[in-house]
Amino acid sequence: MDSAADRPPSREEEEPSYIDYETFVAPDFSPASFANTLVLSTNNANDTPLDLSTPLSRVLFDIQEIDSHIDLLTTRSAIPLLSHTKEQTEASGRIVSEVDGQIKSLNDSYQQLEKEVIQKHAEADEVKQVASRLWDTLRLGRAVGRCLQLGRQLEVQHAELAPGTKKEDHRILVRCTHTILALREILEHKGHGEEGQGLDRVDAIRALQDVVTVPIEKSVRETAERIIREFSMGSTAGSSTFAQSEEAKARTISALTTLYLLSPTALAKGEKWAPTWMLLALEVYLKTSLQSSIASLHRSLAALPTLDRTLAEVAARCQNIVALEIVLESTKAPAHPLLPNLATEKGLGNILQPLLGYLETGSLPSYFWRTMAGSLSTRVQEILNRGGVSARTLRTNRDTVASAIRECVVKGCQPPSTLAKKGEKTGNWDREVAVMLSSVVGNLGR
Repeated sequence: MDSAADRPPSREEEEPSYIDYETFVAPDFSPASFANTLVLSTNNANDTPLDLSTPLSRVLFDIQEIDSHIDLLTTRSAIPLLSHTKEQTEASGRIVSEVDGQIKSLNDSYQQLEKEVIQKHAEADEVKQVASRLWDTLRLGRAVGRCLQLGRQLEVQHAELAPGTKKEDHRILVRCTHTILALREILEHKGHGEEGQGLDRVDAIRALQDVVTVPIEKSVRETAERIIREFSMGSTAGSSTFAQSEEAKARTISALTTLYLLSPTALAKGEKWAPTWMLLALEVYLKTSLQSSIASLHRSLAALPTLDRTLAEVAARCQNIVALEIVLESTKAPAHPLLPNLATEKGLGNILQPLLGYLETGSLPSYFWRTMAGSLSTRVQEILNRGGVSARTLRTNRDTVASAIRECVVKGCQPPSTLAKKGEKTGNWDREVAVMLSSVVGNLGR
């Protein structure tokens, strides 16, 4: 039991105070209302000015009284307060000691966790990086090995096309082309995770491209272009046998396939792919035939005795163009390994359609005669403007020239005998005949 001296005095034992503590501790106490009441109680509301010294003194006295009361209570309750503080301090000490033990245990657990997990994770992450780099090295090594193997295969294949070989095998062109495309497929796919990633930084691959791939691709393309330039199926007189015609056809198809597949596949956004190399080679062939025919006809129109032989040559060139059209029409466009969506988009048609679209014509013989007619008109006018024997002879033999040109056009539009089908009717070439007659005979007058 606490003694009476140790216990804090009760409210009844405390000295009486004039301060109304109940007012100050009330929940609805308002300092402004209390101050207003105090001022009104010590002043007349009608006084001007108000005397604030009296209420201020009262407030100061009240504060002093409260301060004295607090000091008295603190003095009387010092021992209980100190005891309570001591108890709280001891309790806090016990809590701190318990917390220190828990913190030490937590630190020990963390160190154990760091040893078992974090360090092992760091080691595992290092192993992962090593494995990833080894995998990249292995992938790059495999890609390099495959490229070098394809390069060696390409060299062996191309060696069979060398001039010293016994017989040029046109099928090697297609095999070389597929090998080149296989190399191109690897080297052009350089994105992250693709087979060609990082190959451009390998010296062996750069040397392979400079020494093997690029020169051989150029050689293969030039060989294919040469085969197309030399394309000839003979005339209607049957100057070539069926076997020779089939061989020429097979050689041409191989050359066309080669140029079709080797055409550039790197396109700008929105650009449609076209067999550029094939179209250019065929255009060169047609232009060469046209230029030769126009030049020889120009000379023969100025010297009519040579006209029959020249027209026979022109008809033979046109027959070769007819034969070329037949070959193109009967040859299905090959599937492109690097453009798998090409067949899905428009189907694999024949390889004649891209050429007709490129030349903006309906048929190759029509293109041949119409283009020639467009150039001959000015050449005939030159002969007439020069005058002399050539001009007079040309005007005198107007009907003979017209008949010869008509026969030349009709004969030139007939397919070679080795490609002609029995019972097949030849097309109507009246428009081409009319265009040629208009360009030559039309300028001669009546």
